[in-house]
Amino acid sequence: MHILVIGNGGREHALAWKVASSPLVKRLTVAPGNPGTAGIAENVDLKADEIVGFAKAENVNLVIVGPEVPLANGLADDLQAAGIPCFGPTKDGAQLETSKSFMKDLAAEAGVPTAQYQTFTDAAPAKAFLRSLSAPYVIKADGLAAGKGVIIAQGLQEAEDTIDNMLSGQFGAASQTVVIEEFLRGTELSVFAVTDGETLLHFGAAQDHKRAFDNDEGPNTGGMGGFSPTPLDTPENIEAAYSQIIRPTLDALRKRGITYRGVLYAGLMMTADGPKLIEYNVRFGDPECQILMRRIRSDIMPALWGAATGRLAGVGLDFIPNAAANIVIATRGYPDKYEKGSIIAGIKLAEADRDVVVFHAGTALEGDHLTAAGGRVLNVTATGTSIGDALNKCYDAAAKIDWPEGFYRTDIGKALR
Repeated sequence: MHILVIGNGGREHALAWKVASSPLVKRLTVAPGNPGTAGIAENVDLKADEIVGFAKAENVNLVIVGPEVPLANGLADDLQAAGIPCFGPTKDGAQLETSKSFMKDLAAEAGVPTAQYQTFTDAAPAKAFLRSLSAPYVIKADGLAAGKGVIIAQGLQEAEDTIDNMLSGQFGAASQTVVIEEFLRGTELSVFAVTDGETLLHFGAAQDHKRAFDNDEGPNTGGMGGFSPTPLDTPENIEAAYSQIIRPTLDALRKRGITYRGVLYAGLMMTADGPKLIEYNVRFGDPECQILMRRIRSDIMPALWGAATGRLAGVGLDFIPNAAANIVIATRGYPDKYEKGSIIAGIKLAEADRDVVVFHAGTALEGDHLTAAGGRVLNVTATGTSIGDALNKCYDAAAKIDWPEGFYRTDIGKALR
């Protein structure tokens, strides 16, 4: 099979790394890829409107879409029209991530437990609704905002200012509509299911840390590290996640005439009243994907192919008994303003431990030098006999990377180390 992976981040490096190990794969292409994927696949720089033509010309058997933006723009629809299987939902299914209001309305329709909410396009009624809630307040841009469109305001004035900023164009068209929710108390759990529209296959669960700095301080990010399995990853919690949240969501999509093929990433809050849905993503999480790719022992190609072609029934997955963990090394200044171009060294030294793999998330090659080209730049992953063991290996490896302009949280999974 010829497989084409779309994307250039750590998630796509991890997917390509795992796909490359499949005996079913004879050729692997990543578009555009990064210096990490260049070592295991052919990187091709394709514009969005060139992907379908390339896939047809190069006899691509399956396209795996890593990031959400191509899905939001209808790449899966275009591939489907060309007869090319795609792992990733069509534009209508992608609304689970591209529109917070769509997701919340669908959840309400399906009876999925989630936070109380309302949707607004004007500031006055939005602020009035705030007063029916108690602090802290959750304000979300309705559309895609590069992982930065969710603000948890600690006080009423901050919440009102956030509403004004969003509706005034803080996130462009993404915040022309805002969703305001009650704050849910508990511990977050990410649960991943692969589906062909009917069959659901459990693809693992993980916990990550969203805040930029130690002690869960600083702004929210796309994720600064995590681990799997987690203390919340129990058979009872997973069964509840599927029976109360993921299965009803898939059924509600089907009732709307939407055949969803790809991954359903359910961001859950494990509350005293059971799991409640925070959000859906329509692609693998980052950095959770990197963690899961290290934990799955079996070939993932039958699952990805089965989901894309409607043949998932009967497919299974095997996980290693050991834990996997990840810490993200980011450029100083992230998630706000940061400088690009600083030189990174020591990756091979970090990977001297056979249990460690460093995935590239935001790197570039300038001559012979590996440089930082983004905010979240490296994902140091490791497997171990326990979560603590895996995390210790991550931190030992990260300390060997020579990059003064980078930083990472020192307390990922602190309670478990």
